[in-house]
Formats: sequence, C-alpha cells, structure tokens
Amino acid sequence: MDGPSMKKHCTDEATMKNSNIHDTKPKLMEGGQYIMEGEQAAESTTLIFSMKEEVGALANALKIFQSHNVNLMHIESRPSRRDAKYEFMVECDTSMGDLGAAMEEVRAKCSYFQVISRNHLDNKNTVPWFPRKIAELDRFANQILSYGDKLDADHPGFKDDVYRARRSYFADIAFNYKHYEKIPRVQYTEEETKTWGVVFRNLTKLYKTHACKEHNTVFPLLIENCGYREDNIPQLQDVSDFLKDCTGFTLRPVAGLLSSRDFLAGLAFRVFHSTQYIRHPSMPLYTPEPDICHELLGHVPLFADPAFAQFSQEIGLASLGAPDEYIEKLATCYWFTVEYGMCRQDGELKAYGAGLLSSFGELEYCLTDKPDLRPFDPAKTCMQKYPITQYQPVYFVSESFEDAKQKMIQFAATIPRPFAVRYNPYTQSVEILNSKPQIQMLVREINCDVQILTDALLKFH
Repeated sequence: MDGPSMKKHCTDEATMKNSNIHDTKPKLMEGGQYIMEGEQAAESTTLIFSMKEEVGALANALKIFQSHNVNLMHIESRPSRRDAKYEFMVECDTSMGDLGAAMEEVRAKCSYFQVISRNHLDNKNTVPWFPRKIAELDRFANQILSYGDKLDADHPGFKDDVYRARRSYFADIAFNYKHYEKIPRVQYTEEETKTWGVVFRNLTKLYKTHACKEHNTVFPLLIENCGYREDNIPQLQDVSDFLKDCTGFTLRPVAGLLSSRDFLAGLAFRVFHSTQYIRHPSMPLYTPEPDICHELLGHVPLFADPAFAQFSQEIGLASLGAPDEYIEKLATCYWFTVEYGMCRQDGELKAYGAGLLSSFGELEYCLTDKPDLRPFDPAKTCMQKYPITQYQPVYFVSESFEDAKQKMIQFAATIPRPFAVRYNPYTQSVEILNSKPQIQMLVREINCDVQILTDALLKFH
C-alpha cells in the first residue's frame, strides 16, 4: 500500500485532485477564457492590470473609465503574483465611450497591463479561444487555478514550512518562464534526491514485467542521455531536449493547476506542462498530485515514442475550440489513456499510463484480476466515471497506439466546431481549415508527400 489507507489517497497518482486536469469540468479562467474567432469584433474587452499605487488604486482606475464614458460589465480583484499586491480585471463594454483613450490613461499608471478581448459566453457564434502559435502558450500558462505552494490541509507537507517554501520556489520558476527560454536548472537538495531514489528504485523493479515495451525501450536511453539514476534527479531542460530530438515533444514548467482546456491545448503543440518539485519526503511512495517523479518516470518515456506522441497530440488538437462538454469528454479519454491506459502486447497485458508507471502500488494492482478491463472506445470511454481517491476499478485497453490514434481522430470528427485544425511543425502553429483555398493548398501538399512516397517505393524495385 503506497499511502496511509486504501480509502484515502492510496496510490501515487490515484488522485489528481491538484493535477493538471484533475477536474474534467472546465473552469473559466480569469482574464478571459472565451474570445471571438473570425472577422466579427468582440462585444467586450477585458483588461488585467496592477496599479503603481496600491492605496485606492481600483477606485482611481474606475474614475478613468467613468471620465471616458466606458461602461464596465464586470469588475474583479485578486492577489497578484507579480510585483504588486493586487491586480484587477475589468470587462469593458465596447459599444459606448472612448475605450481606447481610457486604456491609454490606465496603462500609464500601471506596473502591469494586459488586454484580452472576449465575447459574451451566451453568443452562439462564440468559439472558445485557443492558441494558434506555440508562443501563445505563454498567454494562459500563468492563469492557473491554484499556485504551487497552496496545499490542502491533508497534504503531507501542509505543516512543513520548509517544504512549502521550496514548492513556492519551484512555482516561481514556472510562473516567470517564457517560451524560447531555457528551463532554469535546479539544485535539488540531498533530501529531495533521496526521495527520488526511493521511488526510482521501487518502480524500476516492476518495469520489465509490468510496463509496455515502448516504455522499456526508451528508459535505457533516458539513463544514458538524461541522467536518470537513483542518485540524481534529471533536469527538465535535458529531458525536454531529448524528447524534442525523438518526437518533437518539449516540456514546459507549470506553476500550478491548469484548466483541462489549457492543459490539453499544450498537447496540440507537443508541449507537456510539467511540474518540477518533488513529493514530501515523509511519504516517498505517495503524492496527492503529480510531481517530478510522475512526470519523468511516468510520462516522459512514452512521449519519446512516435506513435504515442502522435496519439497524445490528437487529443490536444481535438480540444482546440471544442465546446465545454467535449472538453470534459476529451479529458476523460486522456485520463483513461495517457494517465491510466493499458494495452495488450504479445498476448500479455501491459501498462502505459503515467499514473500507473509512477505508482508502485497501482502498477502491481492493475495486472491482477481485480479491475474491470474494457476495450478503448472514445465514445464509450468518455462517459465513464472514475474515482480520484483510490485505485481505478476500470481500465481501458488499447490494441496499439496506432489503433488508439485512429479512434481518437474519428471521435474528434464528431466534435461540433465550424472548422478543422492542422498542426504545422515547420512554424509550430495551428492552421485553421475553414475555406476552400486552404483545403486546396493542403491537398497539394499531401500530393507532394504522396509523390515522394511513390518515388521511394519505386527505388526498392
């Protein structure tokens, strides 16, 4: 048993209470989750700002909007993780007043100022905003639902001030990270390395017999190239570089909890939002949320496999612009595959989900006769309820990653959205396919690829 009891947090990752997509019901993010796509202008504009002067700051800002006859539809304040103590979010009606002049006047008095346009959520033409370029992941990466050092009362490190400070340190690194930057290297403490060693030592005993062949093929390469050892916690940048060479996937540090929509959007660009801290040393075989052990031992090996990387990206691409109810369905499919997926290989059942590969107890349990095994079918899998505080009673089994990918593509085709999407690896951007010229250009590109394949086949004869 990994945790204190089977009833409460009995597995390393049986709960995702504080994970990247722990709650499959999407949440609206501060700063505007919904943005009009297309030529029609937004009916409102949301501003997020911190004033240089703290006392009476909001009142002074509101006077500026009033002086320019700008009607405010929503006002919100919240603690700031930037230099200021507080930051404010206001949604402005764009149909009246001189919003541009008001914005410029407010901007001059701010230490931080960001503009996010969005439409009313009840407008049927509204499409949830999603990033088009990989650098736009910066836009929502810090709109987290909880900061890294905000621990629940039942967390092993809740009363440990040193541990909480360390968690805050890791969260700050991620919060200030921007695309194109190198991930800061971390000097892990002796205690943190010891905790990693306990997890590493126990899990590697099971991998040969319990993990899928793709995991076991990549793991020695991680040992050789990325410093995977019992006495060393690998650096995210080194691992990210390795993944990029293998499949184009990269790691991005995350400061805390992201919504399901934002987390899945990262996968569309082959970006995995990864934690950098480690679990509390008092319980090395248990964690109530994903940590560096879960990310590096569970997720990373499979992201280096081309077929699995493509499957993961298909889930991300399917999420872009999808309605809320489909985000919930996709997040559930993610849970039962990328987190808790199983497969058959050479007539034997193997684990490939990161939640299994990073949990000593559940990795043993999943191959017993206790759980209910069902074939992976996105249309059915997405409706399956699951517990987050105990071992999974149901696992979905894929015949292969290629088969799972094709099923996800077919399922994505049922998502109601007025366009299709395609990832362009050359520009690291998402292309919206919603016009005849775009589709004709894509057909020409595909024809070129087919010609290359035809020429290659002819050379074999």
